[in-house]
Amino acid sequence: MKDTPLSNCERDFLLKAIEEKKRLDGRQTYDYRKMKITFGTDYGCCFVDLGKTRVMAQVSGELVAPKENRPNEGIMFFNIELSPMASPAFEQGRQSELSVKLNRQLERCLRNSKCIDTESLCVVSGEKVWQIRVDVHMLNHDGNLMDAASIAAITALCHFRRPDVGIQGDEVTVYTPEERDPIPLSIYHMPVSVSFSFFQQGTYLLVDPCEREERVMDGLLMIAMNKHREICSIQSSGGIMLLKEQVMRCSKIASVKVSEITELISKALENDKRARKAGGRCGFAESMPQERITALKMDKTSVEMTDVSDRANDIVQKSEAPPQTVPSPVVPIPGVGQVGQGLQNTWGLEDDEEEENGEEQDEKITEMEEEQHEKEESRGGDVVEISDSEEEEVVILHPETPDKTPKNTGSSFHQKMAATSKKRQKK
Repeated sequence: MKDTPLSNCERDFLLKAIEEKKRLDGRQTYDYRKMKITFGTDYGCCFVDLGKTRVMAQVSGELVAPKENRPNEGIMFFNIELSPMASPAFEQGRQSELSVKLNRQLERCLRNSKCIDTESLCVVSGEKVWQIRVDVHMLNHDGNLMDAASIAAITALCHFRRPDVGIQGDEVTVYTPEERDPIPLSIYHMPVSVSFSFFQQGTYLLVDPCEREERVMDGLLMIAMNKHREICSIQSSGGIMLLKEQVMRCSKIASVKVSEITELISKALENDKRARKAGGRCGFAESMPQERITALKMDKTSVEMTDVSDRANDIVQKSEAPPQTVPSPVVPIPGVGQVGQGLQNTWGLEDDEEEENGEEQDEKITEMEEEQHEKEESRGGDVVEISDSEEEEVVILHPETPDKTPKNTGSSFHQKMAATSKKRQKK
């Protein structure tokens, strides 16, 4: 599933705001988003929140055979998983171009920089070494995944403790944490990646771009550096030409940011170590009562609930009684039925009116027939026979003498009889 593309209005708005040195979340040009580092219950589990971007890193270790060309060194393996939970654009079980790019950059940042002493991971030369695996899971994507992944990975490596190992002859014994204290990894330095996004062909520069800013940027520069101002890796993408002055400027900014992030990591590790030593709650046990496991938790709003019932009773007493509703008079309309409390039931009203009108017309017709019959008897004229059969009406008319009866009366009488027959057929 592809991401919803930005509209032209959103793109123009973002670029115009960047030209005026403004950002969507109110940050300055070189400001990072709020960063938070937490740890899980086990050693080697780390969560990093960079704004709304949330990343989890888990470190694990196992004894394996070493590589033939490096028999005295341990193995470092990095894996970044972009799950659909982080963004709808990520597909499950399929490596995208972004995941391959992040994997390579993370390997350059941590493994190629020799930040970990791999020789200390050797147990038996040429036979048994420790393989350290770092799995980075993206829980929520809101931009700058590389910085969050590098911080989470190096923090998890510093927090990880491998089991102690004993060797007796050819036998290798791995001790549990209850038998012997686990041993931390030997880490020389902590490289951290800092991302810079360029706009308008390198005219404008931003640090820590969010997801919308990444969509409109022209290029990206990622610099991995430690607090000693040693550049571990540098990578440029996007196809823009950067000047020497721009790269030097970014490296100076990165050195300041890396020192701040390294200090934050050290404080988080120290606080976790103090909490575990004191036997207090740490990891998930600390986060569950405060409901801090969720990625996008909103802080609770303080509401005073002590005198709610008293205030509600005062409001009810002071309020006026609602007026009694009187149903409005309803004028029945032909073809409309009304049913309800206070309303006149008009269902079947139209049929009743039709029946009454039909009865009145039948009475008028019978009176006219009687009058006509009396006139004919008095004149001794012709007889009109009317058959009342259920199937159809048959009217037998005998010829009239032109001298006795006028033509108008005969035609009007025929019309009345035809109308009567039609109404009876309808009923």
